[in-house]
Amino acid sequence: MRKPIYLDYHATTPLDARVLEAMLPYFAGKFGNAASRAHSFGWEAEKAVEFARKRVATLAGAGPREIVFTSGATESNNLAIKGAMEANRARGNHIVTLATEHRAVLDPIAHLARQGCEATVLPAGRDGLIDLDRLRAAIGPRTVLVSVMYANNEIGTIQPVREIGGICRAKEVLLHCDAAQALGKIPIDVERDQIDLMSLSAHKIYGPKGVGALYVRRRTPVAAQMDGGGHESGMRSGTLNVPGIVGFGAACTLCRDQMAEEAALVGGLRDRLQAKLLAALDQATVNGALASRLPGNLNLTFGWVRADTLLMALPEIALSTGSACSSATAEASHVLRAIGLTAEEARSSVRFGLGRFTTEEEVDYAAERVIEAVNRLRKQSAMI
Repeated sequence: MRKPIYLDYHATTPLDARVLEAMLPYFAGKFGNAASRAHSFGWEAEKAVEFARKRVATLAGAGPREIVFTSGATESNNLAIKGAMEANRARGNHIVTLATEHRAVLDPIAHLARQGCEATVLPAGRDGLIDLDRLRAAIGPRTVLVSVMYANNEIGTIQPVREIGGICRAKEVLLHCDAAQALGKIPIDVERDQIDLMSLSAHKIYGPKGVGALYVRRRTPVAAQMDGGGHESGMRSGTLNVPGIVGFGAACTLCRDQMAEEAALVGGLRDRLQAKLLAALDQATVNGALASRLPGNLNLTFGWVRADTLLMALPEIALSTGSACSSATAEASHVLRAIGLTAEEARSSVRFGLGRFTTEEEVDYAAERVIEAVNRLRKQSAMI
């Protein structure tokens, strides 16, 4: 068993060797710019991009022309939220979101609020799920957009997106979903779910970092947030990252082909880890929904143990206390606080992220080491 053991798959995933193999030719021999339309180098790059566009669209249940390539889910969220609000000013200036959203959603909304937009941030239940009746009540005549994460990056809760989509369609407002954590792990279909805008990321599905996409439903008005050349049908200017896009497409196809098998395997390992930890440790509780949860997610609060101290005691296991985008701050997780945990409970919570390359041996070793460390730290705390 190789160490350190990686159990932080929500932060990023290892690049699959098959994805790397697909990408390699486009770093050297096939180096053309996809926007160069006058010669074969550009044509070859453009062909590769369009093939990847189809692969990404297929996994999302979308059409190829509805996929706009970006640098990642953060850019996609900004383009979706700011772009939709700007393009629909005549309709209104109100946006509705959920308190457990990623900062890449909450921060752009806060930016818009400082510029005069109205924002309603709905609370989440203890399981992290949205209250659909509150959502209905929050949507008014000036509401333009509802932005709700498909699956949460910290607690793994999967939202009832189909029902949310139905509410938004009936109210004639746009629905945006940050699906960076959900894509490739659970079935997604933008038509079934009635999603209008959806943010995607390659590095969460064993693809490369620095590339993502925004699904934009046909005829959905979105104002570009990056100008300079009119690439991606005018929605996102800039030279395309051809190797990254090729890798994104390859990663999507791998996820599509093995999603059901992989979800069962990873979910079984997650349940094994959860059972071992809860059986051996008292005052250990699961955060988020027990049933409606990503297969590889386990977020636990360990009473009387600070999570940062626990992680320092486990240098051979890669874990996290929450979002990789927020872990550098000393603040308690806003997601855990939003579902009702106290600041102390939030600071005693650890996120376990399992994935494609996690083994049973690693799970058993991690459980053993976590149990040992928690018991030791509790004893030390009691002696102080």
